[in-house]
Amino acid sequence: MQASLLNVQGEEVGKIEVPEKVFGRKPNAQFLHEVATIHEVNLRRWTANTKSKAEVSGSGKKPWKQKHTGRARAGTIRSPLWRHGGIVFGPRANRGARRTLPARKAKEALAQILSDRFSSGNIIFLDKIEMTDPKTKNVAQILKNLKCAGPGLVMILDAVNANLSRASRNIPTLALALAADLNAYGVLKARRLVLTAAALEKLSARWN
Repeated sequence: MQASLLNVQGEEVGKIEVPEKVFGRKPNAQFLHEVATIHEVNLRRWTANTKSKAEVSGSGKKPWKQKHTGRARAGTIRSPLWRHGGIVFGPRANRGARRTLPARKAKEALAQILSDRFSSGNIIFLDKIEMTDPKTKNVAQILKNLKCAGPGLVMILDAVNANLSRASRNIPTLALALAADLNAYGVLKARRLVLTAAALEKLSARWN
């Protein structure tokens, strides 16, 4: 499989070979939904917390004797049956339902969503990007040349570029990502991808 390779001026400078095992898969909506759900569950912050009978304030003394009072039996005022008592089966901060995603499923999901973005023409392959001055206007001009400016844009790099990171801070619609850290959920949230040739090589190596 081949795709057009552009430079920062938006001109086609040749073709680039894209591996079919990464960009030629058939997406399965149900499978991708399952993977996205696992990512969202793991992103959730389990902060809600209720106190059990052992944690609420109050005496542990038996309120009254067991028999011959005419009242119901009671062992503690902290009982869940009492006002201000403990909570039964309430949310607990230490009961986070973190779910694991097998590595093979994670790779398959990433390949499927990359294939979907590629088949719909939402991936731009860039030969290289060099940023000597951390200026936002330079990055904005590159995006304009590539005709990809807009919300949901992710630029995938092979390594950290400090100048590019600084220059893109003031562009809220642009996010930077490393090929080694890319996952299916991040690509699902993106509308368009800009992938450098070096990043493509590093990304493809994950399937070798």
